[in-house]
Amino acid sequence: MTTEHNPPPVNSLVRKVMPELDVLRGVAILAVVLYHNFSLYAYEGKLHFSRPAEVFVGWTASGWLGVNLFFVLSGFLITGILIESKKDPTYYRRFYLRRALRILPIYYSLLVILLAFGWSTKPYFALNLIFLSNVTALLGVKQTCGWLWSLAVEEHYYSVWPTIARRLSQRRLAQCALTICIVVPLLRGGWFALGHNGLGLRSWTWFVADNLAAGSLLAIVVRSLTRKQILHLCLGLLITGLGLAGWAGGSLGLLRHDPIHSYVEVILQLTFAGIFFGGLLLLFLLLGTSSWSWLTRWPFLSFLGYISYGLYLFHPFVFSSYDVFARKFFPGLQPRDYRFDLVVLRFVVAGGVSAGLTYLSRRYFEERFLRMKKPLEAKYFSPARMAQPIGS
Repeated sequence: MTTEHNPPPVNSLVRKVMPELDVLRGVAILAVVLYHNFSLYAYEGKLHFSRPAEVFVGWTASGWLGVNLFFVLSGFLITGILIESKKDPTYYRRFYLRRALRILPIYYSLLVILLAFGWSTKPYFALNLIFLSNVTALLGVKQTCGWLWSLAVEEHYYSVWPTIARRLSQRRLAQCALTICIVVPLLRGGWFALGHNGLGLRSWTWFVADNLAAGSLLAIVVRSLTRKQILHLCLGLLITGLGLAGWAGGSLGLLRHDPIHSYVEVILQLTFAGIFFGGLLLLFLLLGTSSWSWLTRWPFLSFLGYISYGLYLFHPFVFSSYDVFARKFFPGLQPRDYRFDLVVLRFVVAGGVSAGLTYLSRRYFEERFLRMKKPLEAKYFSPARMAQPIGS
């Protein structure tokens, strides 16, 4: 993340490579996959299990917040890149080229597969092409692949945030990010107060951008605070987040993805995520740059972090394909009441296939495009090229 324009100070938490954040990505995607396979699947299928199994399923019910951990991580990393390269004359082109090469190849491949298998209508496919999957309800198009909403949110945020980041000083940028963190929860509360329970509250960009802004805010403040100050901030965020979870988690269902029941819940739920995950991110950075760095070295989670983007995109399709295959050829493998072992089998088989396929995708497909970054930058963004008159 360093550049020749604005190198970070010696002993900074911010480095070009931060492997501890790959572990956090692994935590985020594992939480999401566990939620989809256990909690959401049991809820939608109205399945019942033994008491220990029910406890585990209940534990995975908070896994949907893994998406919000992704948001905080994304805001932190992308904003760091933006503020360190804001003097670069190729600022916009370099940023969007790199993002396109990282995001689009596998994303568009998935869209084609979903269309070919009948998971997506042509109108829905078209809206996904331009990252509008989270607002299909406003456009009268049925949403058939609900998990794609988060990609739309990120692309909306990064369609405007680079301009804001380049034009504002770091102090003003921090104030802007903090304003988003405050205003967005109030917008959620206002929408709920108008009688809208559920519609867009967890997917429309203007209702969920606060966690991206929280990560952006952290990216700015860690570059201006001492390590001791960052430690104090980290502890404050973690204690506040855990306090909110303890106070409101049980009575308000703060960690569950149930329908929202109160004005306080709609404001606090994602606000809690931004606060706690911000503290968790700082904790990992502090540990990762200390003699305790071994606490952040989890090869399995690092591997999941490495394939997290593809795994997030493809695992719902693979899991549903498992259900179709089992229903047609091995009906006895279909999970049912008090057969929690079959749900575990579904997770192991479909999860393993998902991980294997997305590893192959990352290694042999996505990496092809990632390797194109430097040659394309050298060809189109070199000093000699930039000095040429337009049209030459």
